[in-house]
Amino acid sequence: MFDYTGWIVRADAGRDKDGVFCVVGVDQERYMVLLADGKRRKVSRPKAKKMGHFTELTDSRHMYDHPVVHRLQQGEPVSDRALRRALAAFKEGSTLGKR
Repeated sequence: MFDYTGWIVRADAGRDKDGVFCVVGVDQERYMVLLADGKRRKVSRPKAKKMGHFTELTDSRHMYDHPVVHRLQQGEPVSDRALRRALAAFKEGSTLGKR
């Protein structure tokens, strides 16, 4: 399975629908990604989401250039506060598909 760690995604299904999250890990056995936003879903207890239940807002060619994302990709620990700030900066700088 491809490593999606560091991607910014929007949930398309479930209780957290339309929420913006960061992929903090991948569950290889169940073919799911682990999502956290630092507020409702902490980094220490991420949400497992199936592959078809989210939309990628960034990808491997268009990564979000933020120190927190780089630390996640390198496998370093990230605090919930830092993750919240990174996602807030991402939301502020993008339209998230809305016109």
